Amino acid sequence: MSIESVRKFFEAHAPDIAILETEESSATVALAAAAHGVAPEQIAKTICLRVGDEPMLVVASGTARLDNRKFKDRFGGKARMLDAEQVVAVTSHPVGGVCPFGLPSEIPVYCDVSLKPFDEIVPAAGATNAAVRIPTERMVELVGGVWVDVCQ
Repeated sequence: MSIESVRKFFEAHAPDIAILETEESSATVALAAAAHGVAPEQIAKTICLRVGDEPMLVVASGTARLDNRKFKDRFGGKARMLDAEQVVAVTSHPVGGVCPFGLPSEIPVYCDVSLKPFDEIVPAAGATNAAVRIPTERMVELVGGVWVDVCQ
């Protein structure tokens, strides 16, 4: 199960970070914000995209929207969203639980500057009812993220 790979990731790399499981779903930004008592902007949504055949993850503020022009300028091609089946194949996480932790293989992780205003963010943790509270810079460091400006 996907949450198990996230659990193993944190046990190995950040044992002080706890996975927060809720009874209710946190699969959307609005549900996650309500479940964790934060503003929607503080939810860190992870978008699984590809340019050509190369998959990547973009982690952005919950209310940020991908800017096609900025994305194309940065990555040299149009962003293509992966479908739910492809997302699971690439990340091992279900849609609504996608995160940059516990991935089955190395995938480039880009963190949009829309996250920078927050000292702490709440990304999903491999299941539609799991998340973590983590300092923004620490998440970027743990996943080898690269800062980009690709959202509106």
